Amino acid sequence: MTKTPNKDNCRSGGRATTKFDAVVVGAGIAGLYQLYRLRELGLNVRAIDAASGVGGTWYWNRYPGARVDSEGYQYQYLFSEDLYKRWSWSERFPSQPEIERWLNYVADQLDLRKDIQFGTTVQSAHFNEATERWVVVTDKGNVIDTQFVVTCCGVLSAPHVSFPGQEAFKGQVFHTARWPQQPVDLDEKLVGVVGNGPTGIQVIQTIAEKVGHLKVFVRTPQYIIPMKNSKYTAGDVEAYKSRFKTLTERLPHTFTGFEHDVEYAWAGLPPQQRRRVIEDCWNDGSVKLWISSFAELFFDEAVNAEISEFVRAKMRERLRDPKLYDLLIPSDYGFGTHRVPLEQNFLEAFHRVNVEVVSVKTNPIERITTEGIQTVDGTVHPLDVIILATGFDAATGALTRIDIRGRDGRSLKEDWGRDIRTTMGLQVHGYPNLFMTAVPLAPVAALCNATTCLQQQVEWITGCISYLRDNNLKVIEPSKELEDQWVAHHDELANAMLIAKTNSWYLGSNVEGKPRRVLAYTGGAGNYRQKCDEVAASGYPGFTAH
Repeated sequence: MTKTPNKDNCRSGGRATTKFDAVVVGAGIAGLYQLYRLRELGLNVRAIDAASGVGGTWYWNRYPGARVDSEGYQYQYLFSEDLYKRWSWSERFPSQPEIERWLNYVADQLDLRKDIQFGTTVQSAHFNEATERWVVVTDKGNVIDTQFVVTCCGVLSAPHVSFPGQEAFKGQVFHTARWPQQPVDLDEKLVGVVGNGPTGIQVIQTIAEKVGHLKVFVRTPQYIIPMKNSKYTAGDVEAYKSRFKTLTERLPHTFTGFEHDVEYAWAGLPPQQRRRVIEDCWNDGSVKLWISSFAELFFDEAVNAEISEFVRAKMRERLRDPKLYDLLIPSDYGFGTHRVPLEQNFLEAFHRVNVEVVSVKTNPIERITTEGIQTVDGTVHPLDVIILATGFDAATGALTRIDIRGRDGRSLKEDWGRDIRTTMGLQVHGYPNLFMTAVPLAPVAALCNATTCLQQQVEWITGCISYLRDNNLKVIEPSKELEDQWVAHHDELANAMLIAKTNSWYLGSNVEGKPRRVLAYTGGAGNYRQKCDEVAASGYPGFTAH
């Protein structure tokens, strides 16, 4: 183990090479915890992040209205009772500034900043078969020789933008995932928002009353659930903190890593009682209807159709103009087969005289011109500001934008361009000592409370590296056979779900040419944890280590 970074001039064209035991890519929820855990093992670790501060997703996503739709008391690290209890949330669903402050609090409490290199992008990571170590190169010219690389780049961190002509626009263009830190003046401006997924919804409902005129370009309407947010009293904070032990015992073992789990069987309840359960979940003002009502919602088309119509009816009740029904209420896919956003008066925003819906389902956006947005029929919508809430190259994009090469020079971008495969969402065959969080074929790729599942992955990775060191082993890599088994297991579960039949970023279908596969493990966070733990307890069968 290297106690301090060592430098030499080999393998780098004369550039100084710094040696570390591990490099962590990213300083968000997973990256901060991974840095902490590896440092606790005694490793010399360097974390690298493109941002100027910690936070990951919550550093970049500072667009108007950004907030989490996981309840704050569950959206925390659970490895330290002291760390948990010394932070207090101000409301049920915290906003971006408060979440960013929380992650800065974590970095300060654990003294992590000294081992993070900010403002730096990892350009490449190549496995050197002669030394069985990785060579990492950054945009700052750093060359790092490291035994382990752990990617903590996030599920939704690679913005997806694909409109020609953007550079010619005379106004301002912003992507929600790269919102500037300085204030953006939208007052009395002609503003266009492209996209109405969870991010677009938060932006639209926040800026509608501020802008001069708002055009919302809608392709796919979204099912929504009204968020019931509330400020926490001192008593509320004390109450959730007193349940720390209960949360640590429950959250890691539920289906989605939230406290509430699926508790009802559709077939076992009479119609009136089913309706009562649906209403109760809806009135909770959280994602409970989606993740904690009936498991059949995800598998049974008839059950899904009934719950979908329940939500559509709730949405129709709020829209005064029937012309908005087709524009804003889904009809061609089922509730819960897309990501379900929480919202606050989103539908009511469209009753304002300064808000207009532009359907681009059959008349898509063709390009951005000097004046605004042009659709295929030739119409140009003049705008001062364009806000792109166009989503992400989810789960894979952050890593395929890095030149990652494993054994025999194989490219992760090329491999995933043919077929998106991992072993348990933790490693990939052909890439020794490359560990991953928040990548495909694990629940955290879409279907898990992020903090719950990211902690689990970090702890598994830490345990695996500890195992190697305790047994004087240098490298570990999953066999092709093990990876084949996991992919087959994943696909068997995923393809039984309605999610697999619905185009969305859950399948990567929002990115042209991306191989189609359900990105998230659908067997449940608790079951996934159990399978990962069994592999570790059995000495990593199916992995090659030496």
